Amino acid sequence: MNVKFLNPFLEATAEVVKTETGYDLKRGDLKLEEKPYSTGEVTTIIAMVGGVEGNVFISMSRDTALQLATRMMREKFDEFDGLAQSGIAELGNVITGRASVKLSATGYEATISPPTMLMGAGAVISTLDFHRLVVPFYAECGEIVIHLALREGRSSAVNAAQIPVPRRPSL
Repeated sequence: MNVKFLNPFLEATAEVVKTETGYDLKRGDLKLEEKPYSTGEVTTIIAMVGGVEGNVFISMSRDTALQLATRMMREKFDEFDGLAQSGIAELGNVITGRASVKLSATGYEATISPPTMLMGAGAVISTLDFHRLVVPFYAECGEIVIHLALREGRSSAVNAAQIPVPRRPSL
């Protein structure tokens, strides 16, 4: 994990959570993980490709997700239904999108995938040869943990027109 990818995510997470929910975040201690990731109760997964490649996991308890969704949508959620799930997925999408804008400003353009929600604690996800930088954040509503399994990718300046295409031999 390249640490220069860290600050855009730290900044984006604090900015987006504050803007969308009003919660202030306090960052906990960073740690580097090499073993497979065991998911929390609610995990949003977003892939990145381009100048930065890999996966971003945003994990939290069900209660934290419900409180965040309630604040974001200004509607009380007692169940983690489709609308609450959509809100938390969008929160992860906005955080990662904002971080990708910040990365682009430093020369690392990346495209993000639509978010995927994984519900239920204990699913094991291997990021193979990607080490994960784990960043816990604490808010009044609970803990939000960002897992960054990222590395420098192919330059985003390369496009299909620049990739040589093998020619078939003539007969």
